[in-house]
Amino acid sequence: MTETQRFDPDAYLRRIGWEGERRADLATLRGVHLAHMRAIPFENLDALRRIAPSLDPADLTAKLLHSRRGGYCYEHNTLFAGVLEALGFRVTRLAARVVVGADRIDSRPRTHMALLVEAPGDPQPYLADVGFGAIGALLEPVPLTAGVEFEDAGRRHRLAHAPHHGPLPLWLLQAHDRTKDEWADQYAFTLEPFEKPDFEVINWHIGTNPRSPFTQRVYVQSLSAERHLLLNGRLLAETRADGTVVEREVTGEAEARRLLDEEFGIDVPDGMTLLPPV
Repeated sequence: MTETQRFDPDAYLRRIGWEGERRADLATLRGVHLAHMRAIPFENLDALRRIAPSLDPADLTAKLLHSRRGGYCYEHNTLFAGVLEALGFRVTRLAARVVVGADRIDSRPRTHMALLVEAPGDPQPYLADVGFGAIGALLEPVPLTAGVEFEDAGRRHRLAHAPHHGPLPLWLLQAHDRTKDEWADQYAFTLEPFEKPDFEVINWHIGTNPRSPFTQRVYVQSLSAERHLLLNGRLLAETRADGTVVEREVTGEAEARRLLDEEFGIDVPDGMTLLPPV
């Protein structure tokens, strides 16, 4: 049995609430991508306990499909890639440098997983990514085309080429920030394929390194058509569909646990503390 065959598209599509077609075409790719984004939360609870989450298909299925949990980029995109391949898409796993807030692209390591997806008979490849834990994340896949603006379920993105010293073209994903009316860099990548062992190493580093941002504080997000909700440490930020942002501080452990249960749909592992003492 191949790794692709170990992913169960039926269980996955039930989890995300997808009742549309199961064809390897753009309409299915776009619909499933958006449904995934709105159904499975982004969360770092394993990394917060200094545990690198398993990327084994059986473990991903148990955690993301059959329990009230989510995951971070390697979990989301490994699951998504396996299901897409089972549906007949061709998927190339990419490693990207997250450059949100960075002065230089080369100042960040390649620690993010993204996907290049191709459908049979369609000459256009697409950038897909259901695991980027930021307000600038893609909601739907976008064509791998530089210099063109795309609207994906209400967000605006574009791809550009960035100068660098490597032999392969460097792509840069940008998201439109409506509050500042400007384009913000999200992450940079080349089309070099990365394999499962590569992501096992990166996943272990991000999930266990005491200097990793995901081992420092709780970081969870959920998405609906009406809002993007993010808990980053003690800061709860709600970004509404019109771009309005409402922020407040979470008062303590009890409230944080209630929020994860009621607002994010996440069960906190037994014995885990979400917030450090003040």
